[in-house]
Amino acid sequence: MKRKSSAGASQAKIRVLVVDDHPMVRDGIKANLKPQRDMTVIAEANDGVEALALIKEQLHDVVLLDLRMPRMDGLDVIGEVNVSKLPSKVIIMTTFESEEDVHRALKAGARGYLLKDSSQEEILDAIRRVSVGETYLPARIVQKVAEGFRRPEISPRELEVLHWVAAGKSNKEIGVQLFISEGTVKSHVKSLLEKLDVPGRTAAIREAVHRGLVRLN
Repeated sequence: MKRKSSAGASQAKIRVLVVDDHPMVRDGIKANLKPQRDMTVIAEANDGVEALALIKEQLHDVVLLDLRMPRMDGLDVIGEVNVSKLPSKVIIMTTFESEEDVHRALKAGARGYLLKDSSQEEILDAIRRVSVGETYLPARIVQKVAEGFRRPEISPRELEVLHWVAAGKSNKEIGVQLFISEGTVKSHVKSLLEKLDVPGRTAAIREAVHRGLVRLN
């Protein structure tokens, strides 16, 4: 956890908290922001626990937050911020761009969603826009969001079934795990195949991983 003095001229700048478990990523962001007259990195953290402690100090204007981190990931940080009712403008900055990751981040309360290969102009524009209360999504993320609206929604029960399918369980085994009949499981699997627009279980797993609905160990 690193913190800079907030005294003096930096008060007039957009104060940015950078959270990422990779020092090279943090250093790259700091290098991009350093020449900017209207913003400064006020502090940095290498995991979600450190980030939450800094967020509670409320010295920042915008948080650039990684999605996957040790101890506490980005979504959990946003969840804690919401529970504590802390005024915080968060931009998720990650390598993950699945439709599900984007949806969960925005639903949790993120004001922006950037990929780590975003251009310097995109990053700076996002920080400036989010600092004044706007939402920032680059074009390819908007595409992901639009795709999600066009697809049939998968129910919580179907998602449970999908997780067990991805774990290699048979319909009978899934029924035992979820306390439902094998016939009910078959109906859920059939619905999943239709909603994922795939011909079979293997393709369903592949598509679910692609969308970020499940993760394989």
